Amino acid sequence: MPGRPVPSRRTVLRGAALAPVAGLGLTACSGGGSGASATPTAPVDLGAESEIAKGSAKLYRDQNVVVSRAANGTLKAYSTICTHAQCPIDKLDGTTLICPCHSSQFDATTGKVLQSPATEPLQELKVTAENGRIVAGPGA
Repeated sequence: MPGRPVPSRRTVLRGAALAPVAGLGLTACSGGGSGASATPTAPVDLGAESEIAKGSAKLYRDQNVVVSRAANGTLKAYSTICTHAQCPIDKLDGTTLICPCHSSQFDATTGKVLQSPATEPLQELKVTAENGRIVAGPGA
């Protein structure tokens, strides 16, 4: 049709990628689904310990983990599966995690909810530094 905008390849792919997540979110919001957690089930090597400066955090999207380092050097790790609708959180702004599904926000240094609709904090994971590498997950 003349004058009708044609969606870009990026728009089409983004819509296709979000379709399964949107369905999961509706199930979880209605209270009927448990949502499959993509949190690591075994220790995962996330990368060099030097990648996280004191007072900052790093989001590991592929592993659904965020790791923060306190001013004293202590590491903390949390699952980045939103506790509201089980959506994988894909944005970190400073030390604030932002869920793409319903805009819940979490503190990456404590796991606490900063903005609803989520009401439960993120799941804390074990995290260690081994030979200059960050390892997170059960048994880490």
